[in-house]
Amino acid sequence: MTVREMHLRRPYFDLVASGGKTVEVRVRYPKLDDLAPGQLIRFRCDEDECLTRVKGVTAYDSFEMLLDAEGPEKVDPDSSRGQQLANIRRIYGPEKEALGVLAIEIERVRRSCSFPAST
Repeated sequence: MTVREMHLRRPYFDLVASGGKTVEVRVRYPKLDDLAPGQLIRFRCDEDECLTRVKGVTAYDSFEMLLDAEGPEKVDPDSSRGQQLANIRRIYGPEKEALGVLAIEIERVRRSCSFPAST
């Protein structure tokens, strides 16, 4: 099975690695059109990685619609809905949001997150 690679910024990677983040938000780029339940995604941040399995993929017209439908606590349990919306829109401008957005429901694959030993 092919493993898809995706980069995450540190705070979001840490939430995936801890199991606190169960929905990843992405712009609906054509390269993600074939994303489907059962596929594997390896999230990376610097040297750290975390293997996850896709449980579901849902398309929305906007980030607001996504947060309202999925629940902001699944995207970032440490931030309010308003703060999440601001953070997402700093990452993805209006021209990207206009492509549509995806809620990718994920679950960690057991013992999948690795952090290199500190030196």
